[in-house]
Amino acid sequence: MKGSRVHNARMALSQEELLRYARHTILPEVGRAGQEKLKAAKVLLVGAGGLGSPSALYLAAAGIGQLGIVDFDNVDLTNLHRQVIHGTSDLGRPKVNSAAETIRDINPHVLVEEHPVALSSANAIDMFKDYDLILDGTDNFPTRYLVNDACCLTGKINVYGSIFRFEGQATVFAAPGGPCYRCLFPEPPPPGTVPSCAEGGVLGILPGLVGLIQATETVKLILGVGESLIGRFLLFDAFGMRFQEVKIKRDPRCPICGDNRSLHNLIDYEDFCGMKSEPYVSEISVDDLHQSHASIYLIDVREQDEFDEDRIDGSILIPLGELPGKLDNIPRDADIVCHCGSGGRSAEACKFLTAQGYGRVRNLHGGIRAWRSKFPES
Repeated sequence: MKGSRVHNARMALSQEELLRYARHTILPEVGRAGQEKLKAAKVLLVGAGGLGSPSALYLAAAGIGQLGIVDFDNVDLTNLHRQVIHGTSDLGRPKVNSAAETIRDINPHVLVEEHPVALSSANAIDMFKDYDLILDGTDNFPTRYLVNDACCLTGKINVYGSIFRFEGQATVFAAPGGPCYRCLFPEPPPPGTVPSCAEGGVLGILPGLVGLIQATETVKLILGVGESLIGRFLLFDAFGMRFQEVKIKRDPRCPICGDNRSLHNLIDYEDFCGMKSEPYVSEISVDDLHQSHASIYLIDVREQDEFDEDRIDGSILIPLGELPGKLDNIPRDADIVCHCGSGGRSAEACKFLTAQGYGRVRNLHGGIRAWRSKFPES
């Protein structure tokens, strides 16, 4: 496969494995030699969530010899509509433990390495060095840039996917001669302008499809067969059931993979993406808001379609991007509470209003999701 730098090591298969993978090995493109390559391969999944779940299930079934999983989160009820590697009985468990148990049940020949930590600039390089391929299943910009840069610095291929609402993306970054994530997105979007899946939602089936595209690309890269997504950015619209493809190229001026690399070490990615927690944002709980609801000037900073779908009674819609032009409509002597889906965009709104001289501004902790879980009818 053009651009692949995955090693070609092979490991002998047992009789049980030959039977298990019989439908694989009869494929001329795989064969026994290809299956032995899969057994010798080491793949790290960054995230055991929506994308990591289907990827891990099928990579394990396909016979990848070693799967690493890095995730510091626990299984939550809101995960289960899309994170299919976990079940109801796993609620509250570390995701890496739950995922590892499922993988071992699917295929006991797979060695699972659990990394129950947050991926960071301090541990990414050492962690990536032990693997052949990195599968990026993250859901935030700081970690995406971190994964990309660590792949470039360690010479690992980055099998990328992302999801939002009804839309998905997939490609292969950081392969020889191909682009990296920074080539396509040199700068992160301004904080708060792109809602997370927790705020904007995601069709539960969508990460299954995108995660399986990532798993397919991973297997092809290991085998060295087929045409990969290197230099091709795949876009999927589940609502319209359409695939589109955009050609992408390596940027010779890229600071991490370009001709004259200027980034030689990992950086502070929270700072790079403008997501430091300062300045401090005062918060109010849903219980306290419910008690003082009538005296609060409640601003919903989501978009019109989100507001139309569900709203808190008495809230006033002012989307975050329109806030600077609506200051004349916001009373300066009021107790103001901003909210969005789960608290991210509204925190940015609170920072902005405070900087404009508004003295009593608070953020609704947990947003409308927390409100609905406590007060479903109001």
